[in-house]
Amino acid sequence: MTEAEKFKLNDLKWGLIIPVLIAIVILLFPTVIKDALDSAFPAATSPYAFLTVIFTHGFALMIMLGIPLVLGLNWNEWAGGAAGFVTGTLFYLAFAGYNIWYSFQNYGAQYVSNLYRDPSFIGNYIVGGILIGYIAGALNKKSYHFKRMLGAGLTAAITVGVMQFVLNMTVSFAAWMSRNDPFSAFYQVMLPMVILGILGPIIAKISYGSALSHPG
Repeated sequence: MTEAEKFKLNDLKWGLIIPVLIAIVILLFPTVIKDALDSAFPAATSPYAFLTVIFTHGFALMIMLGIPLVLGLNWNEWAGGAAGFVTGTLFYLAFAGYNIWYSFQNYGAQYVSNLYRDPSFIGNYIVGGILIGYIAGALNKKSYHFKRMLGAGLTAAITVGVMQFVLNMTVSFAAWMSRNDPFSAFYQVMLPMVILGILGPIIAKISYGSALSHPG
């Protein structure tokens, strides 16, 4: 039985400080930041209300897809795809439930749909999570050359973003909303994905040498 490695300050950074900071940031977006954006850009009157969607749901989606993207870049396509299945399934269950309750609260029971049956939810989150992790890992092949990591990350993120847009325009239960404003629908999907495709490789590159890229 081998002994555990000696404790280092770097362990404290990756094991405590960074996870706590990420948790605080994640909690700020749906609470403090969402309320501030709702006040600044009221959904009923402001042409910039879409910013609230990007910085709340879009940010949550970036976290959900960012985990398999980084794991795919740092480990391999199988780790990325498996992580994407887990995070995508959790996000699908939470987001469908949230939207069902939101519809019930704001519009009444007659306007509530079973969003767990919505093909776009399954495709956008579960399939999208698997794809982004798998594509990133398969294209990167454990390379730590930043240009290759960036190319793999952007390709994976944009591919999943295009798939999400197509699903939102076609099979989604709310496809009529996307069809009413295709440009806004495309922008709200693709902007977070492009940002993710850039940030993911940066995070993967920074984490090189940590337990994230060298497990065990």
